[in-house]
Amino acid sequence: MVTYKSVNLGGWLVVEGWIKPSLFDSVPDKDLMDGTQIQLKSVALGTYLVAEGGGGEKIAVNRNSPSGWETFRLWRVKEGSYHLRVFNKQFIAAQNGGGGIVNAVATTPSTWETFQIIRNNSNPNRVHIKALNGMYIQAKSQDQLTADFQGDPGWGNNAATFEMTIVKGLQGEYQLTNGLGPDRAPQVLNDHRNSYIQESDFTFLSQKGINCVRIPVGWWIASDPNPPAPFVGGSLQALDNAFSWAKNHNIKIIVTLHAAPGSQNGDEHSGARDGYIEWDSEDNMNKSLSVIDFLASRYANDSALLGIELLNEPRAPDIAVDKLRTYYRNGYNTIRKYSSTAYVVMCNRIGPADPKELFEMNNGLAHTVVDVHYYNLFDDQRFKGMTVQQNIDHVYGDRGSTLSSLVNANGPLIYVGEWTSEWEVQGASMSDYQRFGQAQLQVYGKASFGWAYWTHKNVNGHWSFEWMVKNNYLQL
Repeated sequence: MVTYKSVNLGGWLVVEGWIKPSLFDSVPDKDLMDGTQIQLKSVALGTYLVAEGGGGEKIAVNRNSPSGWETFRLWRVKEGSYHLRVFNKQFIAAQNGGGGIVNAVATTPSTWETFQIIRNNSNPNRVHIKALNGMYIQAKSQDQLTADFQGDPGWGNNAATFEMTIVKGLQGEYQLTNGLGPDRAPQVLNDHRNSYIQESDFTFLSQKGINCVRIPVGWWIASDPNPPAPFVGGSLQALDNAFSWAKNHNIKIIVTLHAAPGSQNGDEHSGARDGYIEWDSEDNMNKSLSVIDFLASRYANDSALLGIELLNEPRAPDIAVDKLRTYYRNGYNTIRKYSSTAYVVMCNRIGPADPKELFEMNNGLAHTVVDVHYYNLFDDQRFKGMTVQQNIDHVYGDRGSTLSSLVNANGPLIYVGEWTSEWEVQGASMSDYQRFGQAQLQVYGKASFGWAYWTHKNVNGHWSFEWMVKNNYLQL
């Protein structure tokens, strides 16, 4: 059969901020978007706010050092206003809108769970937190956090002033659209989709011998042109354009459900709001199957369609393999309602997972592919400190033997659906990158279905297929 040399069109129909950071330039308070994790220390007491028990109890101010229970995830209501989600997923609330004890009991946020975070102009990490009734949260003692400070607290050493530490943030499509708001987001996303990938990119890829593109989409595409807030319409038209361009340049398309409802891995590319993994509820899995049904019904008879990937990078152990197999089996049957020949692509779990865990369920199924992702990144214990040659040897050795065992196991076809020429090596030469890229091309070229570089365009050159090829770092 044909093996496919593919390129991912990442960051296009599912936004990832690290791929194109400039998209977020006009977001107000862009360091406090949905999913930003913060810790708060009372300047008066010198101790941290904590959700006792991880949630379901009061908020205290008695921790000398912060960890999970002392970390809160933001849900942005509008500029400056937020819900704060605690470790066990409840929300911080000022009862009756303020005036009394602050707790974390509510499982769904409403008015009492809404706060303003007011930042000091000269020191943005020094904050006041205002409750609905206009009073401020204050740390009266280590065991008593209340929303009853009246008047202007000022920025000195007082009970209503806190030092805010930003632990980490997310920059995905949810963060961008909710951060921009409904008046500005449609234009920003429309401009991005129309300019980031165009037919000229398909011309370039075809000239370089690429015969397939893997296109990440978000679950909201099935509701286009009026997806649920805060997402905005337009991605479906862009995908339709891609199918037209693909036919013009003899390129096939794999559509991959990258961002699933509830998030399957907590990462920004999964459409996560706050980093929690909640995809594996029955409702979210059924919503995902509805998206697969929509994509299959729309594109099954399009000659450019090569396959549909049911889910990208579900995370182990958060997503149980038995639930994943059930979803994949149902997804396979959904696609088969519309096409007997479209490939059904099933992505292996990332994290601690058996590389053959999907093989048995594929027995008796036709035109199925298992997608594996190979990066010499993201695992400090394995790759941190590796030399150039050790990275190359790892590709030829460990990766080569693993891939051979998968290909020769008489199971489904194997697709290295994501790989890149970036690594942990610092100060590598052009020759080093060429050798590393060549090793991966040789090894992944033995995959029975083919490979796909991540990604076509990226502000970070070594992640960009276009940049790597044009500058002779990647020699096809």
